[in-house]
Amino acid sequence: MDLTYTEEEEAFRARLRAWLTAVLPTLPPKPGPEDWPGRRAYDSTWQRMLHDAGYAGLHWPEDAGGRGATPTQHLIFLEETERAGAPYVGAHFVGLLHAGPTIAAEGTPAQRRRWLPPILRGDDVWCQGFSEPEAGSDLAALRTRAVLDGDTYVVTGSKIWTSHAEVADWCELLVRTDPRAPRHRGITWLAMPMSADGIKVRPLRTLAGSREFAEVFLDEVRVPVANRVGEENDGWRVTMVTLSFERGTAFAGEVIACQRTLREIAAMARRNGSWDDQALRRRIGRLAAEFSVLWRLIQWNVSAARGGTGVPGAGGSVFKLRYSQARQELYDTAAAVLGADALDAAQEWTADRLSSLSYTIAAGTSQIQKNIVAERILGLPKGP
Repeated sequence: MDLTYTEEEEAFRARLRAWLTAVLPTLPPKPGPEDWPGRRAYDSTWQRMLHDAGYAGLHWPEDAGGRGATPTQHLIFLEETERAGAPYVGAHFVGLLHAGPTIAAEGTPAQRRRWLPPILRGDDVWCQGFSEPEAGSDLAALRTRAVLDGDTYVVTGSKIWTSHAEVADWCELLVRTDPRAPRHRGITWLAMPMSADGIKVRPLRTLAGSREFAEVFLDEVRVPVANRVGEENDGWRVTMVTLSFERGTAFAGEVIACQRTLREIAAMARRNGSWDDQALRRRIGRLAAEFSVLWRLIQWNVSAARGGTGVPGAGGSVFKLRYSQARQELYDTAAAVLGADALDAAQEWTADRLSSLSYTIAAGTSQIQKNIVAERILGLPKGP
């Protein structure tokens, strides 16, 4: 992996910086955290601006509507947008980072034409219907059933932790189509329209007070067979593609944000005198090294994906495992610097600290990631 920048890549960075400088001041005020329709509109406005400027789906293949950018250009884009304070993907997280890349990799030409352009333009919002109340982290234990009836599947069951379900147009949905098959072989990946009859959405409030998740109840929802991505009962393999994107590259911008937060923590420590604590300085120094290494790991994962199938490999689990812990340690350090002020719910770092607790669970628990690393990278035997 070559980590140096060519003249062409530096020119790309300069053009991107100039564009960001020109357009970011034109954005409307960001809506409040509870105004999900407003947040969707805000995020969609930004996504359309990226699309019109040629930056949407920068690293997607050209035949999927992207620009086919190099891994380095992709990472430059993530660096510069985060450092400029540009909006995150927000409500478009699932569509741009999960469903879209999965459809690009596994969908038919008709499916790619149907779903990818609206994702890239910011017209459609997707949610993720993977987890279930009684399955926990064991995705293969899902029970939501899909029964074939002519040219449609009739889906009944429930999902939990469904990101952005309140404002979503589509759901990447995992269902069990063959209850007699081994757990990992009877699963199918469907694209379900959230406007279909029989869908009920109940928002969930998190520890941090936000409502970006929901329970989704499905009562004989009819989904066309044409909305199946991959073959029937091959959904587990398709899902591994989805989760590879989620674990391999979806947190790239957040690493840059964590580096910025760490610099702010160090600056506050100098101001309030806690910098005199030698143990705290060592802690901050170690975290600086950790996030630098995590960024290099992202570069490696993106380069490896580009050189092969375009799908991140099991190395994404190595990143996810360590990043989840490092993010928690970052905000524990922030709490140590803030002292009693860390109890103030109005503090931005306080909300981020509460949110960080979910990272060892979201996108696959740390225990699951350890199993993946052990079995698929180290070649260790499966547990009993």
